[in-house]
Formats: sequence, C-alpha cells, structure tokens
Amino acid sequence: MKVYLDNAASTRLRPEALNAMLAYMKNHFGNASSVHAYGRHMKAALELSRKNIAKHLNAKSNEIYFCSSGTEANNIALKLSVENLGIQRIISSKVEHKCVLNTCNYLHQKLNVQLDFVKTSSLGEVDFEDLEKLLSQDTKPTLVSLMHVQNELGSINDLEKISSLCTKYQALFHTDTVQSIGHWNFDLSKSNISFLSASAHKFNGPQGIGFLYKRNDIGLGTWLHGGGHERNLRSSTENIPGIVGMASALDLAYTNLVTDKEHILELRAQLKADLKELFPEISFNEAANCLYTILSVNFPSYISSDLLLFQLDLKGIAISGGSACSSGALKASSVLQELGFPENESTLRFSFSYETSMEDIKYLKMALKDLKNMKM
Repeated sequence: MKVYLDNAASTRLRPEALNAMLAYMKNHFGNASSVHAYGRHMKAALELSRKNIAKHLNAKSNEIYFCSSGTEANNIALKLSVENLGIQRIISSKVEHKCVLNTCNYLHQKLNVQLDFVKTSSLGEVDFEDLEKLLSQDTKPTLVSLMHVQNELGSINDLEKISSLCTKYQALFHTDTVQSIGHWNFDLSKSNISFLSASAHKFNGPQGIGFLYKRNDIGLGTWLHGGGHERNLRSSTENIPGIVGMASALDLAYTNLVTDKEHILELRAQLKADLKELFPEISFNEAANCLYTILSVNFPSYISSDLLLFQLDLKGIAISGGSACSSGALKASSVLQELGFPENESTLRFSFSYETSMEDIKYLKMALKDLKNMKM
C-alpha cells in the first residue's frame, strides 16, 4: 500500500486539471501573442484562466500575473519593490520560506536595503506589538513581507491585522500564501495586501506554474524584458497548459473547500488520537489558529526522525521531517532552531489532501506500531 502524507511539499495533480491541460498539449499549440485563430484561441484560454483565478480571490483579473512558481512570485515582489518602488527597508521574520529569507538577505547585502526581523511566538506567529514598534520607529519607504501560513508548523498569521498596520504606517505588504491558497477563503477587494504569491502544485495543480497578485494601484515595473507579456511585467511565452491546469485545480479546490476541510479535519483528529495512543509522550505543535492540512508532531527523543522517515518510506508511507541529518548528526531545521525547539526531539510533519483516506491513517498506525515494536 502507498500512503502520501507530504501534501504541504507538493500535491498530486487532479485528474480534471490534467484533462483540461491535455487539450492544450495535444490539440492547441498556437502562441497566445499571435493574431491568427490559433493564437486567439490560446489567448482566450489564458484570459479566461486569469479571470477564473481572480474570481476566487475576489480580485480584478488584471491584478493576476502568471509566472513559474511561488518562488519566482516572491522574488518579483521583493526585488522590484526595491528596484522600482524605492523601498529602502524590509520587515520580515526569520521563519519565512527560504525563497523570501534568501532574497531579503540578498537585497540587504548587495543593495544595502535595511532588513529588520519581527519577533514571533514559539510557533512562528507574528508578534503584532513588535511589528507596530518596527513600523513606527523608521520613516524609510518600507515593505513588510510575512507569510500567511508557516509551512513547517501550519501556524496562521492574521493577514488583515498585518495589512491594517501596514496601511496605518504607509508600508507595502507582501505575503507568501503558497500554503493557504486553495485551502482558505480570500477577499482581496477588502484587503490592503499589495502583493500575494501562490503556486499551483500546493493545491493539486501542475508543478512549474504560479501567480503573483499585484494591487492595481502599484506600478511594479518589469521583471523579465522581452515581448511585453503579462502586461510588461514578465515577458515570456505563457505556459498555457500549466495556466489552464492551475485554474482548473483552483476552481475545484474552492468548489469543494468546505467538504474537503471537514474530511481532512476528521482524518487529522484520528491521526492525533492514534499517535497519542502509540506514543503517550508525543506532543503537537499547534497554534490557536492553524491550517487544517498540516500536523506538526514532536516524537519522543528515543526515536530518530531520520530512521523513522526511512522505515516509513520502506513501507510506502511518505511524510516530511522537520529535521535534517548532516554528517551523521541530527540537527533541527533552521525554522525549528530559530523557534527554540529542543534538538533531542524528532519533529515530523504530516500533511493531508482531499485524497487522503481513513484507510491511509489506519495503515500508518499499523506501520508505526510495527516500528515501535522494533524499538527504533
């Protein structure tokens, strides 16, 4: 039996999204910038996908820009804000995804952009008092870049509260929503979010395609120069099959969001009960507000997370380690280290999708019981 519980890393492509893509891989091949019928057909698919994605976020279609990934979307927002919008200071946190952290560090080291880090709770939640303090103590043009959902722990930041503080202090606000798009309802018409990043493969769309939301009153400039695609932001012939697949997957994610959430919450509760039964010493890293698709677990110190990951993989079960092995020494991930997690704990992440079944959870329990009896 195969059990996949690493959906926070990547999800399986929905069959419906694949079918939508296949038509544009097999039968439709024109360039969306061409004026003939072949090109116009592709252009229509491109703009319909843009419109459908915007609809689910209550955004305007011309605020959606297609790119290759959430990583690229984050880079566009951060780098062009400095290059073209005069941003001299970035406020972020030390528990952001590497594509944000490394970009912020690059801008600090190479372009002398001031970089400040807001305090967080032990589970990665933004300290709002500290954020307001940082915003109030400097008048430089500022961009705040904070993720919606912490990808290792599932902790949720209040985007509206961050947005309100940014409005109060006239700062731009960029948020990485890669973990939450498709699993959380957004209304960008009522928000003051400046930039938002997403990636299709986190909500059962294809890999290698994502989008950036950019509020219309912000003129970001050009990221890739060329033929002027994506309204001059990112020149490059658009990946129409990927875009169509992404729009299809997002439509299904939001159409089924309520029922999928109920299903996943039931599975999540069962897994927690099973883990507590097998390992009474176990603990869970759950903020008061956390995303239902992620469960972060601290196993007792006598269990090696690397060995457990390996043994479960042999049994056909895929999960993610919150730690990494280097030169034979167990070290916590950079996020967990920053948050002060004990190095003698084995932290693992289980993450679910609409496809996860109760049979998957039962099989995982049996496998863990067998491994426990082996006294790893």
